[in-house]
Amino acid sequence: MVELLAPAGNFISLRAVLENGADAVYFGLDDYNMRANAKNFSLDDLSQVSKTAGEYGAKTYLCTNIILNEKLACELESNLEKISSSEIDGLILSDIGLIEDTVSHGLEAHISVQENVTNSYTLKTLKKLGAKRAILSRELSLAEITDITRKSPIETEIFVHGAICMAISGRCFLSYGLYGRSANCGDCLQPCRKNWTLTYEEGDDNVVNFSEVEDETFIVTGSDDVSYRTNFFSPKDMCMIEYIPELMKSGVASFKIEGRARSPDYGAMVTGIYREAIDDYERDPLNYNVRDEWMDELTSVFNRGFDTNFYFNTPFEVSEDNQAKYIKKDIGQVVNYYNKVGAAELRIWDDLKIGDKIIIQGQTTGSITHTIDSMQIEGESVENVSKNSNVAILIPTKVRKNDFVYKLIERESV
Repeated sequence: MVELLAPAGNFISLRAVLENGADAVYFGLDDYNMRANAKNFSLDDLSQVSKTAGEYGAKTYLCTNIILNEKLACELESNLEKISSSEIDGLILSDIGLIEDTVSHGLEAHISVQENVTNSYTLKTLKKLGAKRAILSRELSLAEITDITRKSPIETEIFVHGAICMAISGRCFLSYGLYGRSANCGDCLQPCRKNWTLTYEEGDDNVVNFSEVEDETFIVTGSDDVSYRTNFFSPKDMCMIEYIPELMKSGVASFKIEGRARSPDYGAMVTGIYREAIDDYERDPLNYNVRDEWMDELTSVFNRGFDTNFYFNTPFEVSEDNQAKYIKKDIGQVVNYYNKVGAAELRIWDDLKIGDKIIIQGQTTGSITHTIDSMQIEGESVENVSKNSNVAILIPTKVRKNDFVYKLIERESV
Protein backbone atom coordinates (compact mmCIF):
# COMPACT_ATOMS: atom_id res chain seq x y z
CA MET A 1 0.00 0.00 0.00
CA VAL A 2 1.35 3.42 -0.93
CA GLU A 3 2.13 5.88 1.86
CA LEU A 4 0.40 9.28 1.90
CA LEU A 5 2.96 11.77 3.22
CA ALA A 6 1.65 15.16 4.34
CA PRO A 7 3.34 18.41 5.46
CA ALA A 8 3.24 19.91 8.95
CA GLY A 9 4.49 23.44 9.54
CA ASN A 10 3.28 23.61 13.14
CA PHE A 11 1.28 21.61 15.69
CA ILE A 12 -2.08 22.73 14.27
CA SER A 13 -1.11 21.55 10.79
CA LEU A 14 0.25 18.32 12.27
CA ARG A 15 -3.07 17.49 13.87
CA ALA A 16 -5.01 18.60 10.79
CA VAL A 17 -3.25 16.29 8.34
CA LEU A 18 -3.29 13.35 10.74
CA GLU A 19 -7.03 13.75 11.30
CA ASN A 20 -7.49 13.66 7.54
CA GLY A 21 -5.69 10.41 6.91
CA ALA A 22 -1.96 11.02 6.51
CA ASP A 23 0.09 7.84 6.86
CA ALA A 24 3.21 9.88 7.59
CA VAL A 25 4.18 13.50 8.20
CA TYR A 26 7.26 15.53 7.40
CA PHE A 27 8.27 18.70 9.20
CA GLY A 28 11.16 21.09 9.66
CA LEU A 29 13.59 21.80 12.42
CA ASP A 30 14.80 25.34 13.06
CA ASP A 31 17.94 26.15 11.01
CA TYR A 32 18.08 22.88 9.07
CA ASN A 33 15.26 22.84 6.53
CA MET A 34 14.04 24.45 3.32
CA ARG A 35 11.20 26.38 4.96
CA ALA A 36 12.99 28.80 7.29
CA ASN A 37 10.00 31.15 7.09
CA ALA A 38 7.57 28.53 8.41
CA LYS A 39 7.05 28.23 12.16
CA ASN A 40 8.84 24.85 12.24
CA PHE A 41 9.66 22.85 15.36
CA SER A 42 12.44 22.91 17.94
CA LEU A 43 14.45 19.95 19.17
CA ASP A 44 12.38 19.99 22.35
CA ASP A 45 9.16 19.65 20.29
CA LEU A 46 10.15 16.40 18.58
CA SER A 47 8.99 14.04 21.34
CA GLN A 48 5.54 15.64 21.26
CA VAL A 49 5.47 15.37 17.46
CA SER A 50 6.26 11.65 17.74
CA LYS A 51 3.65 11.16 20.45
CA THR A 52 0.95 12.95 18.44
CA ALA A 53 1.73 11.01 15.26
CA GLY A 54 1.78 7.79 17.28
CA GLU A 55 -1.87 8.34 18.23
CA TYR A 56 -2.68 7.81 14.55
CA GLY A 57 -0.09 5.13 13.80
CA ALA A 58 1.70 7.59 11.49
CA LYS A 59 5.42 7.78 10.76
CA THR A 60 7.51 10.91 11.26
CA TYR A 61 10.23 12.30 8.98
CA LEU A 62 12.32 15.30 9.95
CA CYS A 63 13.55 17.59 7.15
CA THR A 64 17.22 18.51 7.34
CA ASN A 65 17.43 19.33 3.65
CA ILE A 66 19.30 22.60 3.27
CA ILE A 67 22.82 22.83 1.89
CA LEU A 68 24.84 22.32 5.07
CA ASN A 69 28.04 24.23 5.70
CA GLU A 70 30.63 22.75 8.06
CA LYS A 71 29.18 24.42 11.16
CA LEU A 72 25.61 23.26 10.49
CA ALA A 73 26.70 19.75 9.52
CA CYS A 74 28.60 19.40 12.80
CA GLU A 75 25.64 20.75 14.78
CA LEU A 76 23.22 18.39 13.11
CA GLU A 77 25.48 15.40 13.72
CA SER A 78 25.77 16.33 17.38
CA ASN A 79 21.95 16.51 17.66
CA LEU A 80 21.32 13.05 16.16
CA GLU A 81 21.30 11.40 19.60
CA LYS A 82 18.55 13.70 20.86
CA ILE A 83 16.59 13.37 17.60
CA SER A 84 16.80 9.59 17.85
CA SER A 85 15.71 9.58 21.51
CA SER A 86 12.57 11.52 20.53
CA GLU A 87 11.46 8.45 18.51
CA ILE A 88 11.34 10.26 15.18
CA ASP A 89 11.37 7.62 12.43
CA GLY A 90 13.73 9.19 9.94
CA LEU A 91 15.58 12.16 8.48
CA ILE A 92 15.19 13.68 5.03
CA LEU A 93 18.77 14.49 4.02
CA SER A 94 20.17 16.64 1.26
CA ASP A 95 23.72 15.70 2.20
CA ILE A 96 24.76 12.08 1.60
CA GLY A 97 27.69 12.56 3.98
CA LEU A 98 25.31 12.21 6.94
CA ILE A 99 23.66 8.95 5.85
CA GLU A 100 25.99 6.70 7.87
CA ASP A 101 25.66 8.76 11.07
CA THR A 102 21.88 8.92 10.65
CA VAL A 103 21.52 5.16 10.24
CA SER A 104 23.91 4.45 13.12
CA HIS A 105 21.50 6.29 15.41
CA GLY A 106 18.62 4.02 14.40
CA LEU A 107 17.01 6.55 12.05
CA GLU A 108 15.88 5.97 8.48
CA ALA A 109 17.82 8.00 5.90
CA HIS A 110 15.62 9.48 3.16
CA ILE A 111 17.38 11.41 0.40
CA SER A 112 15.87 14.83 -0.39
CA VAL A 113 14.64 15.98 -3.79
CA GLN A 114 17.43 18.55 -3.42
CA GLU A 115 19.85 15.77 -4.43
CA ASN A 116 18.17 15.62 -7.86
CA VAL A 117 18.04 11.81 -8.10
CA THR A 118 17.29 10.97 -11.74
CA ASN A 119 18.48 7.40 -12.36
CA SER A 120 18.70 3.90 -10.86
CA TYR A 121 22.50 4.00 -10.68
CA THR A 122 22.31 6.76 -8.08
CA LEU A 123 19.74 4.73 -6.17
CA LYS A 124 22.04 1.70 -6.12
CA THR A 125 24.84 3.86 -4.71
CA LEU A 126 22.51 5.32 -2.09
CA LYS A 127 21.58 1.78 -1.07
CA LYS A 128 25.26 0.98 -0.45
CA LEU A 129 25.56 4.08 1.73
CA GLY A 130 22.58 2.98 3.84
CA ALA A 131 19.68 5.09 2.53
CA LYS A 132 16.21 3.56 2.77
CA ARG A 133 14.39 5.95 0.41
CA ALA A 134 15.00 8.68 -2.16
CA ILE A 135 12.63 11.43 -3.26
CA LEU A 136 12.95 11.45 -7.04
CA SER A 137 13.61 14.59 -9.04
CA ARG A 138 10.53 16.61 -9.97
CA GLU A 139 11.89 16.96 -13.50
CA LEU A 140 11.17 13.29 -14.33
CA SER A 141 8.25 12.02 -16.40
CA LEU A 142 5.92 9.33 -15.06
CA ALA A 143 7.37 6.84 -17.54
CA GLU A 144 10.89 7.57 -16.27
CA ILE A 145 9.76 7.29 -12.65
CA THR A 146 8.16 3.89 -13.33
CA ASP A 147 11.30 2.59 -15.04
CA ILE A 148 13.66 3.90 -12.34
CA THR A 149 11.48 2.55 -9.52
CA ARG A 150 11.31 -0.90 -11.12
CA LYS A 151 15.14 -1.05 -11.03
CA SER A 152 15.61 0.60 -7.64
CA PRO A 153 16.88 -1.38 -4.63
CA ILE A 154 15.41 1.22 -2.23
CA GLU A 155 12.04 2.93 -1.82
CA THR A 156 11.15 5.88 -4.04
CA GLU A 157 8.95 8.86 -3.26
CA ILE A 158 7.34 11.45 -5.53
CA PHE A 159 5.50 14.75 -5.13
CA VAL A 160 1.85 14.62 -6.18
CA HIS A 161 0.51 18.05 -5.18
CA GLY A 162 1.69 21.56 -4.36
CA ALA A 163 3.97 24.39 -5.40
CA ILE A 164 6.66 23.87 -8.02
CA CYS A 165 9.96 25.76 -8.06
CA MET A 166 11.28 27.41 -11.20
CA ALA A 167 14.72 25.87 -10.62
CA ILE A 168 15.90 22.29 -11.00
CA SER A 169 15.15 20.48 -7.73
CA GLY A 170 14.78 23.85 -6.03
CA ARG A 171 18.41 24.93 -6.45
CA CYS A 172 18.10 28.61 -7.18
CA PHE A 173 20.16 31.77 -6.65
CA LEU A 174 17.52 34.36 -7.58
CA SER A 175 16.50 35.22 -4.02
CA TYR A 176 20.13 35.36 -2.87
CA GLY A 177 21.17 37.52 -5.82
CA LEU A 178 18.39 40.05 -5.23
CA TYR A 179 18.05 40.07 -1.43
CA GLY A 180 20.96 38.10 0.01
CA ARG A 181 18.47 35.48 1.27
CA SER A 182 19.44 32.00 0.11
CA ALA A 183 16.86 29.54 -1.18
CA ASN A 184 19.41 26.77 -0.75
CA CYS A 185 19.48 27.53 2.97
CA GLY A 186 15.70 27.59 3.28
CA ASP A 187 15.29 31.37 3.26
CA CYS A 188 13.79 32.01 -0.19
CA LEU A 189 11.72 35.20 -0.52
CA GLN A 190 10.19 33.84 -3.76
CA PRO A 191 10.90 36.75 -6.11
CA CYS A 192 9.92 34.39 -8.96
CA ARG A 193 6.27 34.66 -7.82
CA LYS A 194 6.17 38.42 -8.45
CA ASN A 195 5.13 40.17 -11.64
CA TRP A 196 8.22 40.79 -13.76
CA THR A 197 8.65 43.50 -16.38
CA LEU A 198 9.96 42.65 -19.83
CA THR A 199 11.92 45.21 -21.83
CA TYR A 200 13.39 44.79 -25.28
CA GLU A 201 16.49 46.25 -26.84
CA GLU A 202 15.90 49.06 -29.28
CA GLY A 203 14.87 47.78 -32.69
CA ASP A 204 13.84 44.34 -31.45
CA ASP A 205 10.10 44.03 -31.97
CA ASN A 206 9.91 40.24 -31.98
CA VAL A 207 9.20 37.79 -29.19
CA VAL A 208 10.89 34.55 -30.19
CA ASN A 209 9.35 31.29 -28.96
CA PHE A 210 11.74 28.33 -29.11
CA SER A 211 9.30 25.92 -27.47
CA GLU A 212 8.21 22.78 -29.29
CA VAL A 213 4.83 22.81 -27.53
CA GLU A 214 2.34 23.86 -30.19
CA ASP A 215 -0.37 25.17 -27.87
CA GLU A 216 1.94 27.10 -25.56
CA THR A 217 0.48 30.15 -23.86
CA PHE A 218 2.92 32.77 -22.63
CA ILE A 219 0.99 35.33 -20.60
CA VAL A 220 2.33 38.84 -21.12
CA THR A 221 0.34 41.90 -20.07
CA GLY A 222 0.97 45.40 -21.40
CA SER A 223 1.70 48.19 -18.92
CA ASP A 224 1.15 51.95 -19.03
CA ASP A 225 4.87 52.61 -19.47
CA VAL A 226 4.94 50.61 -22.73
CA SER A 227 6.70 47.72 -21.00
CA TYR A 228 5.22 44.29 -20.32
CA ARG A 229 4.75 42.28 -17.16
CA THR A 230 4.47 38.55 -16.69
CA ASN A 231 4.69 35.69 -14.17
CA PHE A 232 6.88 33.65 -16.49
CA PHE A 233 9.21 32.60 -13.65
CA SER A 234 6.34 31.13 -11.64
CA PRO A 235 4.94 27.72 -12.66
CA LYS A 236 1.47 26.57 -11.77
CA ASP A 237 0.99 24.24 -8.80
CA MET A 238 1.18 20.50 -9.35
CA CYS A 239 -2.06 18.54 -9.04
CA MET A 240 -2.17 14.81 -9.81
CA ILE A 241 -5.53 13.91 -8.24
CA GLU A 242 -6.92 12.86 -11.63
CA TYR A 243 -4.06 10.41 -12.23
CA ILE A 244 -4.03 8.30 -9.07
CA PRO A 245 -4.25 4.97 -10.99
CA GLU A 246 -1.24 5.85 -13.14
CA LEU A 247 0.75 6.91 -10.07
CA MET A 248 -0.21 3.78 -8.12
CA LYS A 249 1.00 1.55 -10.95
CA SER A 250 4.41 3.26 -10.94
CA GLY A 251 5.48 1.28 -7.88
CA VAL A 252 6.64 4.25 -5.78
CA ALA A 253 6.40 3.84 -2.01
CA SER A 254 5.17 7.29 -1.05
CA PHE A 255 3.02 10.13 -2.45
CA LYS A 256 4.15 13.47 -1.04
CA ILE A 257 2.08 16.64 -0.66
CA GLU A 258 4.07 19.90 -0.70
CA GLY A 259 3.04 22.69 1.67
CA ARG A 260 4.77 23.05 5.03
CA ALA A 261 4.48 26.84 4.75
CA ARG A 262 0.77 26.73 3.92
CA SER A 263 -2.17 26.91 6.30
CA PRO A 264 -3.62 24.03 8.36
CA ASP A 265 -6.89 24.09 6.39
CA TYR A 266 -4.89 23.67 3.19
CA GLY A 267 -3.15 20.62 4.64
CA ALA A 268 -6.41 19.19 5.94
CA MET A 269 -8.26 19.67 2.64
CA VAL A 270 -5.56 18.34 0.33
CA THR A 271 -4.64 15.40 2.57
CA GLY A 272 -8.28 14.38 2.96
CA ILE A 273 -8.93 14.39 -0.78
CA TYR A 274 -5.84 12.36 -1.67
CA ARG A 275 -6.74 9.95 1.16
CA GLU A 276 -10.16 9.42 -0.40
CA ALA A 277 -8.69 8.95 -3.86
CA ILE A 278 -6.07 6.40 -2.76
CA ASP A 279 -8.60 4.47 -0.68
CA ASP A 280 -11.12 4.41 -3.54
CA TYR A 281 -8.51 2.99 -5.90
CA GLU A 282 -7.25 0.37 -3.44
CA ARG A 283 -10.81 -0.82 -2.70
CA ASP A 284 -11.78 -1.28 -6.34
CA PRO A 285 -9.11 -0.39 -8.92
CA LEU A 286 -11.13 -1.66 -11.89
CA ASN A 287 -14.05 0.67 -11.17
CA TYR A 288 -12.11 3.68 -9.91
CA ASN A 289 -13.57 7.06 -10.86
CA VAL A 290 -12.39 10.59 -10.15
CA ARG A 291 -15.02 12.38 -8.06
CA ASP A 292 -16.21 15.68 -9.49
CA GLU A 293 -16.05 17.40 -6.11
CA TRP A 294 -12.34 16.71 -5.58
CA MET A 295 -11.11 19.35 -7.99
CA ASP A 296 -13.74 21.82 -6.77
CA GLU A 297 -12.49 21.42 -3.23
CA LEU A 298 -8.83 21.64 -4.19
CA THR A 299 -9.46 24.94 -5.98
CA SER A 300 -11.18 26.34 -2.87
CA VAL A 301 -7.87 26.66 -0.99
CA PHE A 302 -4.71 28.56 -1.95
CA ASN A 303 -3.44 27.62 -5.40
CA ARG A 304 -1.76 29.19 -8.43
CA GLY A 305 -3.77 27.19 -10.92
CA PHE A 306 -2.95 23.55 -11.63
CA ASP A 307 -0.67 21.64 -13.96
CA THR A 308 0.80 18.11 -14.11
CA ASN A 309 4.38 19.41 -14.03
CA PHE A 310 6.75 17.09 -15.94
CA TYR A 311 4.72 13.89 -15.50
CA PHE A 312 3.32 13.79 -19.02
CA ASN A 313 4.99 16.62 -20.90
CA THR A 314 7.08 19.71 -20.34
CA PRO A 315 4.93 22.18 -18.37
CA PHE A 316 4.32 25.37 -20.27
CA GLU A 317 1.70 27.36 -18.42
CA VAL A 318 2.84 30.03 -15.99
CA SER A 319 0.86 30.89 -12.89
CA GLU A 320 -1.05 33.96 -11.94
CA ASP A 321 -1.82 35.03 -8.38
CA ASN A 322 -3.72 32.92 -5.84
CA GLN A 323 -6.61 31.21 -7.67
CA ALA A 324 -8.49 29.99 -4.57
CA LYS A 325 -12.27 30.44 -4.65
CA TYR A 326 -12.31 31.65 -1.05
CA ILE A 327 -10.25 33.75 1.31
CA LYS A 328 -10.13 33.29 5.08
CA LYS A 329 -11.13 36.09 7.43
CA ASP A 330 -10.25 35.97 11.12
CA ILE A 331 -13.64 36.42 12.85
CA GLY A 332 -13.48 34.92 16.33
CA GLN A 333 -12.40 32.42 18.94
CA VAL A 334 -13.94 29.42 20.70
CA VAL A 335 -15.05 30.17 24.28
CA ASN A 336 -16.23 26.67 25.21
CA TYR A 337 -17.46 23.37 23.81
CA TYR A 338 -20.41 21.49 25.30
CA ASN A 339 -19.96 17.77 24.67
CA LYS A 340 -23.46 16.68 25.71
CA VAL A 341 -25.24 18.80 23.11
CA GLY A 342 -22.45 19.02 20.53
CA ALA A 343 -22.33 22.81 20.55
CA ALA A 344 -19.58 25.41 20.64
CA GLU A 345 -19.76 28.90 22.07
CA LEU A 346 -17.96 31.43 19.90
CA ARG A 347 -16.88 34.99 20.60
CA ILE A 348 -17.02 36.74 17.23
CA TRP A 349 -15.83 40.13 15.99
CA ASP A 350 -17.47 39.94 12.57
CA ASP A 351 -21.01 39.25 11.36
CA LEU A 352 -22.09 35.62 10.99
CA LYS A 353 -25.20 34.04 9.47
CA ILE A 354 -26.77 30.65 8.74
CA GLY A 355 -25.11 29.15 5.67
CA ASP A 356 -21.70 30.74 6.28
CA LYS A 357 -18.77 28.36 6.02
CA ILE A 358 -16.22 28.60 8.82
CA ILE A 359 -12.88 27.00 9.71
CA ILE A 360 -11.94 26.25 13.32
CA GLN A 361 -8.28 25.56 14.03
CA GLY A 362 -6.29 24.65 17.12
CA GLN A 363 -3.26 22.65 18.20
CA THR A 364 -5.37 19.71 19.40
CA THR A 365 -8.35 20.28 17.10
CA GLY A 366 -6.36 20.55 13.90
CA SER A 367 -8.44 22.19 11.17
CA ILE A 368 -12.20 21.66 10.82
CA THR A 369 -14.39 23.14 8.10
CA HIS A 370 -18.07 23.54 9.01
CA THR A 371 -21.14 25.14 7.44
CA ILE A 372 -23.31 26.99 9.98
CA ASP A 373 -26.78 25.40 10.10
CA SER A 374 -27.90 26.32 13.63
CA MET A 375 -27.13 29.28 15.90
CA GLN A 376 -28.48 30.41 19.25
CA ILE A 377 -28.05 33.40 21.54
CA GLU A 378 -29.23 32.86 25.13
CA GLY A 379 -31.26 29.82 24.05
CA GLU A 380 -33.07 31.57 21.19
CA SER A 381 -32.49 30.49 17.58
CA VAL A 382 -31.18 33.23 15.32
CA GLU A 383 -30.44 33.55 11.61
CA ASN A 384 -27.87 36.35 11.84
CA VAL A 385 -25.41 37.48 14.49
CA SER A 386 -23.75 40.88 14.63
CA LYS A 387 -20.10 41.35 15.42
CA ASN A 388 -18.91 41.60 19.04
CA SER A 389 -21.33 38.89 20.17
CA ASN A 390 -21.19 35.47 21.78
CA VAL A 391 -23.11 32.81 19.86
CA ALA A 392 -23.63 29.05 20.19
CA ILE A 393 -23.42 26.86 17.10
CA LEU A 394 -24.13 23.17 16.63
CA ILE A 395 -20.99 21.39 15.46
CA PRO A 396 -20.61 17.59 15.84
CA THR A 397 -16.80 17.58 15.92
CA LYS A 398 -15.26 18.60 19.23
CA VAL A 399 -13.42 21.91 19.28
CA ARG A 400 -11.48 23.50 22.14
CA LYS A 401 -11.35 26.72 24.10
CA ASN A 402 -9.21 29.40 22.40
CA ASP A 403 -9.32 27.69 18.99
CA PHE A 404 -9.24 30.22 16.15
CA VAL A 405 -12.34 30.81 14.01
CA TYR A 406 -12.19 31.96 10.37
CA LYS A 407 -14.98 32.72 7.89
CA LEU A 408 -14.60 31.69 4.26
CA ILE A 409 -15.57 34.49 1.88
CA GLU A 410 -15.94 34.07 -1.87
CA ARG A 411 -13.24 36.05 -3.65
CA GLU A 412 -15.70 37.69 -6.05
CA SER A 413 -17.51 39.30 -3.14
CA VAL A 414 -14.36 40.68 -1.45
